[in-house]
Amino acid sequence: MAKQFRLLLVMALAFSVKASAQGNFEQIYNDFKKQAQTEYDDFRKKANQEYAEWMKQAWEWYSAIEPVPFPKDDMLPPVIYNKEKEKAKPEPTPVPYEEVEPAPEPEPQPKPVAPIPENDGDYQTASFMFYGTTGEVRLPKGFAFRINGRDEAAYSAAWQELSTSKYDNLIRDCLVLRMKYQLCDWAYLLMLGELSNTTCGKGTNEAVMLQAYIFCQSGYKIRLGFTKSRDLRLLVKSDHDIYNMGGFQMKDGKYYALQPVDGNGLNIKDISYPEEKPLSLWINQEQLFANAKASERTLTPEGGKAKIKVQNNENLIKFYNSYPTSMVGGDFMTRWAMYANTPLSNNVKSVLYPQLKSIINKAANKVVAADWLLYWVQTAFVYEYDDKVWGHDRAFFAEESLYYPYCDCEDRSILYSRLVRDLLGLDVLLVYYPGHLATAVNFNTAVNGDYINLNGKHFTICDPTYIGAPVGATMPDMDNKTAKVILLSK
Repeated sequence: MAKQFRLLLVMALAFSVKASAQGNFEQIYNDFKKQAQTEYDDFRKKANQEYAEWMKQAWEWYSAIEPVPFPKDDMLPPVIYNKEKEKAKPEPTPVPYEEVEPAPEPEPQPKPVAPIPENDGDYQTASFMFYGTTGEVRLPKGFAFRINGRDEAAYSAAWQELSTSKYDNLIRDCLVLRMKYQLCDWAYLLMLGELSNTTCGKGTNEAVMLQAYIFCQSGYKIRLGFTKSRDLRLLVKSDHDIYNMGGFQMKDGKYYALQPVDGNGLNIKDISYPEEKPLSLWINQEQLFANAKASERTLTPEGGKAKIKVQNNENLIKFYNSYPTSMVGGDFMTRWAMYANTPLSNNVKSVLYPQLKSIINKAANKVVAADWLLYWVQTAFVYEYDDKVWGHDRAFFAEESLYYPYCDCEDRSILYSRLVRDLLGLDVLLVYYPGHLATAVNFNTAVNGDYINLNGKHFTICDPTYIGAPVGATMPDMDNKTAKVILLSK
């Protein structure tokens, strides 16, 4: 379809040259737009008709596959830096590393297979809430979506009903909300769930079908299944290996079940929709949920007079608590970049960053500034193991480390990497040792201590869990020969 559109565009441009001389450019352009939209409408209509026809056929039984268990990584305890023992400032010293994890390259969000046209028909407005944020969409006048039965024919008829043009405004409005609130794929999926439950009844077959339909029409890979009691279940495709979430192996990969699965499987219709794309768990932009201010928290470094205050958005914290941790391509290292590259919210930065800047701006240089930020993260936060607090491994986004009372080495490194990039504008690496995560900063100048030489750049070790240690100090007993370097940017 995209190729057809490009051909039409080339033809329109060719005609426009001639038309410009004839003073008829606007008419030619409008004709082109109308023709292109008609082509798109016909293509999408045909795709949905074929999809509905396939749904009439028998759905095949699939056994569920075991979920990937939460990772078990024996975290090393924090170590106190011995200032007396480490009096002499070491010369810049290169340290080895085992391999380099390439920088992530998240793809753009999926989009509809064809532009969704505005519908001039009668409609009614419906409001719903997701993470404290109001969403408003247009539904067909007298909206009463019902699935008349619990068999394949009924599900097919329901898809055909949703495929009529009177639901186009609903899809358009959902996509506008995705853009307005900068929702990542996971947030958008959950938003559609809240919309569907609000308008169709929580957990009903109608709610599952509506959520599946809008997500599909937005460009995402979905499959529908039903339980032995004929309750519909939505499955979404992701190239991420999501921990502790049940799934099913389809022809093109693993799909994850959003609702509980009774027994050990589902009847699923494994049919694809044109140009569908998998759900991604990268969060490339701030999620703009309404700000519900949490209680103010004060984070004071040990022996320091600076009392740094921070205030989180409870709605964002609740969303992060729903976020499923994962890895990409079976590579455990990829999960750290997902957390480290997620930006802090502007609400938090507006309170936190002026306070930090008032201190580090007085520093003689960026090394001294980074050293103070390092000490703040080392001593203002209380260390605790995830297993003790959460019962399993639980990485934090930088925002969460500022909210929860405890954090561990991975959380500190993620937070520190965010602060250094935002406040000092310096490139940062994550350095993974078995059982431990640290950071390394490129200061663009010679710095005393251990560093990683990567493509001619020196990244100096900065360890937020080596308590009291300055820039350049590697925690004792770290085997650099087994260290993995995790790039956060190219």
